[in-house]
Amino acid sequence: MSQPAPTFQRHEPTPEEFIAVQRSPEFQELRSKQRGFTFPLTILFVVWFVVYVLIAMYFPSVMSHKLWGNINSGILLGFLQFVSTFAITWAYVKFANKELEPRASAIREEMESGAVAAKTNGTGQA
Repeated sequence: MSQPAPTFQRHEPTPEEFIAVQRSPEFQELRSKQRGFTFPLTILFVVWFVVYVLIAMYFPSVMSHKLWGNINSGILLGFLQFVSTFAITWAYVKFANKELEPRASAIREEMESGAVAAKTNGTGQA
């Protein structure tokens, strides 16, 4: 007969523990790294998209310029919108896996192990 696998009893964090973690330097660094990557790339992509739309609206001759065969610059720029979207997604996934996930996992493990509860002693103070 096989015995059931032992179950790990994880600690259920309290609201005070969440607040303590949110105020911790580790969490602040995690947020800073995430924002430092996503905000510039978001701005860059939005500007690139708006430029694409403005060129299409106000300079249709630029978009209709034939490059080769039936391919014009509008089709090429539209295709590059998709390419840039996938490139940004790929870059973010690599960044998140390397920089964000290890930090987030460490914070999560600390909360679920009850270590944050031991630090706060129920007072909400780290």
